[in-house]
This record gives sequence, C-alpha cells and structure tokens, in this order.
Amino acid sequence: MPLLYRLLVSGRASRLLAFLNYDSLIGAKLLGSKQFLYTHRVNLEECLDPPEQLTTMRKVFERQIRYWDCRPLPDDPRTVVSPADARVLVGSFAETSSLFLKGKSFDYEELLGHDNGRWTQAFAHGDFAIFRLTPDKYHYNHTPVAGIVSAFYEIPGGYQPCNPGVIVAAVTPYSKNKRFVTIIDTDVPGGTRVGLIAMVEIVALMIGDVVQCYSEERYDAPRPISQGMFLQRGLPKSLYRPGSSTTVLIFQSGRAQFADDLVRNMFRSGVRSRFSQGFGRPLVETDVTARSYIARVVGQ
Repeated sequence: MPLLYRLLVSGRASRLLAFLNYDSLIGAKLLGSKQFLYTHRVNLEECLDPPEQLTTMRKVFERQIRYWDCRPLPDDPRTVVSPADARVLVGSFAETSSLFLKGKSFDYEELLGHDNGRWTQAFAHGDFAIFRLTPDKYHYNHTPVAGIVSAFYEIPGGYQPCNPGVIVAAVTPYSKNKRFVTIIDTDVPGGTRVGLIAMVEIVALMIGDVVQCYSEERYDAPRPISQGMFLQRGLPKSLYRPGSSTTVLIFQSGRAQFADDLVRNMFRSGVRSRFSQGFGRPLVETDVTARSYIARVVGQ
C-alpha cells in the first residue's frame, strides 16, 4: 500500500495521466476537444490559433489569446488587475486564518511556507483574493501589478497521511498541491504603489507544474521569473498545465481596497457555492477576466 500510494501521487504518474488525457489522440476522442470548445462556449474568435489547430485537450487548455485586444487594461496605473480569467472571492486574514482551496484547508503560513518568516510577518492580517480557474478558462496568469520581484520560490506538494481516510483523499486529483510563490514589491519607481503582494500559484495532479513565461511583448521571448526582475502590469507571467487551477493574491494589511462590486456580489442572498464552504458561510463568486480591475491603492 505505501508503494502504491507513492506511485499514485508521483510526478511520473501525474505526467502519464496528463499525457493520456491531454496529449494523446485517445484522450482527444474520449474527452472530445471539439465538443469541449462548443459545449463550454469557448470564444474561438479571441484565440491566436484557428479552431482546426486545437486538436488535443492540451492545445485547448494552453491556448493563447489576443489579450491586447480582448482583455483591455485599466488606464489608471494605481489599480490592481485580475491575474486570470477566473471566479473570485475576496477577504481578509484578519477574519480567517485558513483558506479552503482545491479540496484542502490551507492555513496562512502554509500558503507562504512555514520557513519563510519574513513574508508571513509582512503579510500578517492582510487581505486576499482567490481566483479559481475552471477547465474551460484561458490558463495564462498575468501580472496583477507592476513592481520588482523580491522573491520567487517553490513549495513542494506532499502529505504524510496517518489514517486510511486521508490516504484515500490524498490520491484524488485535487491533492498534489505544489505552490509557486512570487513576492512583488510595488513601492518602487514605476510600481503600482500598493505595497508588497504575494502571488501564490497552486497546482494539482495531472498539472504538476506552472511554466513561468513572462513576456513583455505579447507571448514573445518568454523568460522565467527571477529575483530582481521588474514586472510590468497585465503581461503574461505563467501558464498552468492542463486542469483546473487556483491563484491567490495576498496583500499587506491596509494597502489595497477591493472593487465595490466584488465585495457586494459576494453577499448576495439566494445564491450558494460549494467552493465557499470553507469560509463558514455561503459566499458568491464573481466571474472576472484577466487584466480587469479588481482593487485600487487605498486613498487613491
């Protein structure tokens, strides 16, 4: 059983499952890439590649779009924009100490890494925005702010279950929760001036990785994220491998004010979402698009 468990959650198994589902012709026939495009109403007009070239599920998930035309960027440089096409919830760590993400409860320190005390202190009691990407979404992350990369690091996934129930849960597709953390300092010349922001990219089984591919000109000449880089706002930063994924933005306390409509929509009555169950009350997600306005600098 221990050997079987390790095989099921291994990177090799993850890559094999991903190939069968997303790269092979068998996967394309079983999942139906063309049917997926039309069933989920994917806007083919915004894609760079013509529909006939989207022959596998991977090509569908990793499609590029003309974001410079169809995802307009707010003119105000003091605004924070959505990193992805996603469904968003916002809140504060002053009110909760953990977030329910991808079927698991992540405490605040776990999101940033228990051995990264500098950053857990910097973002203590800060605000957060959770962006849940569904399989039909455009799967590139864009930079939400302008600033300098203060740190970039990976937190490997992995759990040490101690009872059969947890072992069963750990081999489900939502358990290999590797995280990639980018800390951006926006209080620099040319920056958004909203303090430090932590961008946490969370992946799962059959994704296994996030490709860091920051591009200053459309999707050309992509570069990996590294400490000291200056990131412009609204540009492609990373690409999730196929599957649904989650991005979390964490703000320093008192530095950002979320858009009124996002906050107001969360508390609408008569609407429930199972993805908000970890917050202890029913909340409503809001659909947002990459590069759309989600927050502004306090006092602006």
